[in-house]
Amino acid sequence: MKKTYAVKGMTCASCAMTVEKTLQSLAGVKEVSVNLATEQASIGYEEEIITEKELIAAVIGAGYQLISHAKEEIYQIKGMSCASCAMAVERSVGQLSGVEEAAVNLATESLTIRYDTSLQFPSSIQEAVKKAGYEALLAETSQQLDRGVEQAEQAKKLWQRFIWSAIFALPLVYLAMAPMLPFGKALVPDIFHKAPVAALVQLILVLPIVYVGRSFYQRGLKTLLKGHPNMDSLIAIGTGAALLQGLVMTALLWLGKVEVGHGEHAELYLESVAVILALITLGKYLETVSKSRTSEAIQHLLSLTPPTARVLRNGEELELPLELVMVGEQLLVRPGEKIPVDGEINEGQSTVDEAMLTGESLPVSKTVGDSVFGGSINKNGAFKMTATKVGKDTALAQIIRLVEEAQGSKAPIARLADQVAAVFVPIVMILALGAGLFWLIAGESVTFSLSIVIAVLIIACPCALGLATPTAIMVGTGKGAEQGMLIKSGEVLERAQKLDTILLDKTGTVTEGHPQVTDILTYQGKSEEEILLLAASMEYYSEHPLGEAILSFAKEKGLALQSVDAFQSVSGKGIIGIINGQEILLGNLSFMAEQDVAIEQAASDSLLLSQNGKTPVLLALDKQLVAVIGMADKMKQTSSQAVKHLQQMGLEVVMLTGDTPETAEAIAAQAGIQTVISQVLPEDKAAVVKEWQEKGKVVAMVGDGINDAPALAQADVGIAIGSGTDVAIESADIVLVRSDLVDVARTIQLSQATLRIIKQNLFWAFAYNVIGIPVAMGVLHLFGGPLLNPMLAGAAMSLSSVSVLTNALRLKKTRL
Repeated sequence: MKKTYAVKGMTCASCAMTVEKTLQSLAGVKEVSVNLATEQASIGYEEEIITEKELIAAVIGAGYQLISHAKEEIYQIKGMSCASCAMAVERSVGQLSGVEEAAVNLATESLTIRYDTSLQFPSSIQEAVKKAGYEALLAETSQQLDRGVEQAEQAKKLWQRFIWSAIFALPLVYLAMAPMLPFGKALVPDIFHKAPVAALVQLILVLPIVYVGRSFYQRGLKTLLKGHPNMDSLIAIGTGAALLQGLVMTALLWLGKVEVGHGEHAELYLESVAVILALITLGKYLETVSKSRTSEAIQHLLSLTPPTARVLRNGEELELPLELVMVGEQLLVRPGEKIPVDGEINEGQSTVDEAMLTGESLPVSKTVGDSVFGGSINKNGAFKMTATKVGKDTALAQIIRLVEEAQGSKAPIARLADQVAAVFVPIVMILALGAGLFWLIAGESVTFSLSIVIAVLIIACPCALGLATPTAIMVGTGKGAEQGMLIKSGEVLERAQKLDTILLDKTGTVTEGHPQVTDILTYQGKSEEEILLLAASMEYYSEHPLGEAILSFAKEKGLALQSVDAFQSVSGKGIIGIINGQEILLGNLSFMAEQDVAIEQAASDSLLLSQNGKTPVLLALDKQLVAVIGMADKMKQTSSQAVKHLQQMGLEVVMLTGDTPETAEAIAAQAGIQTVISQVLPEDKAAVVKEWQEKGKVVAMVGDGINDAPALAQADVGIAIGSGTDVAIESADIVLVRSDLVDVARTIQLSQATLRIIKQNLFWAFAYNVIGIPVAMGVLHLFGGPLLNPMLAGAAMSLSSVSVLTNALRLKKTRL
């Protein structure tokens, strides 16, 4: 495959060469051409060897962004009623050139599509959906809020339809069935004992029910004529045949062509039509209510942002709609108000409830310079803030986008259900017709055979198959989002429950990621202050967490930094520079050895620091070792608890770090980790992941989501430990907003619970149809058993969908 991507972050020819070399070094990449002028990369690669996700992660690891021209959009699909509808839309859109992926979610009534914008447009996608017999509307985030309102309105209409159907169905059933009961004839007025009169009254009573349920016929016949019948087609044909039989029989009775004894009733099946339509409408109402409950999580997230913000312009306080707030503007937030956008406090202080973002119930203290996030609640103090991110760029908007994408995705386990759904309705129609002909040939009456046909058509339920997987994924990903665990797709959710090995990056994952200087050991008569000044001046140009610790310590001492010439960084090892004409080397033991610096003097001191869980950093002046700086990164309070939990779940836990073996072992011992891989360079972490995979392990890599991008992409499941501002990490499959290692175990438990529900749903959906359809065909009757009344078939069909939804909703109560 050859594709063109946009590349962001390049500023010179050197950048273009870096991106090109990074991509060329990847297995499976055949050709690469990076154009600085157009900021594009043309890449030829083998999809069987390397994925687009791995290409993107590799470029992120090099410090740039690779953006596909493929665009992902979500459309709301109107008119679907079952899994066959979903498959029809999927097939129609999937056949368009340039469409990489199309997934229709029956539960959310949405289409998630990824396509090449140079080959297709929203209008062509909407046209393809229209040809399939449905309507597609491009969904905006603001429209998603309306989805809940729309579902509530739809449920209200369905309930009204059911009430009207019941009003006419009850007297109809009474009129048709009462004479069959002991002493029932005495309960029916004499006028209705005349068969033509009784038939006409039944027909009059059924027509309003058919009218209020006309959408079944409109949609069903439309899709049937287009060649891809759905559940509505089954209902329309089944009840339509019964209705036609009732019309013909009524006409024949009034014309005297059919004789029925006084007090006897003709077999009309009009009561079956009435009850089936009423029960299916009730089932649709319950299904809609249940569907709305599966999307409660995203509706809750969408409702968190306030509609307006208090903006300070030209000394005036203006209350403006949120969409008019711009980056850089000053905002006022009062006690009890929701924070409208992401920003930074520049005046005042307060405590803020960030549970919507982190799942943490305790309010967080905020003061000048601290970041705040849109959707969180200001508790007890007023403050002014500067807007830094607005609209779709806020942390909350990114979370909503991730949850929407996850809920619109499919899990591999759903493939079998999709394959069945694609041919389900035509097969059912053939089985119904075949069963009717069989009984007719076997000598049964036309009425008996018609009853069989109706029962088979009505009991078959592609809905249960279509809802089995997406509803569970919706509830599972929604529950995860509410607790700060953002799972990007159904496929990831399925893979996570198969994990057996967890690789943990040390810094920022097992530890806080904020090391502090603990020791400065000097040689050659140098003072601690002189060493700190040299080290801090060098680290000013570095982005390493250890460098930040040295700079912070120097700032506390009030030291004025010196300028550095000819600065160089050697990834994972150290830095080189010149200060006042002297060469400065700052790095680890192996770096000093490579630079021909004698380290014997500091070897024992470094070893002692390492054995105490501290990281030694050596400083040399003109190839002469002059100091060892010891730094310690505090372990997170929950790390040991999280590791223990993972091990109790039967998972192997491994720690990766660039530290010396002694330091790594000391920290691992504190965390309770038995397997440690030390002195791993950032660029080698992906290779370590691959080694474990080659051992047959299903591996999760847990890291900070930026430095570990290649390893996260290589892993079966990449888990990014990141703050709310880092929720859109491209290379991670799962983002843990709270940066808490405990959530790794909770995420795996959630995936296990979700897959358990999916398997239960699929089992019952298949079992229902496998058992129900043969019973409706009269298999039991062959052996002297009962026939399935079409009315009972309608009730069973409605309950099957509701039972699948109800089972999925049990996930909400799962304790993690």
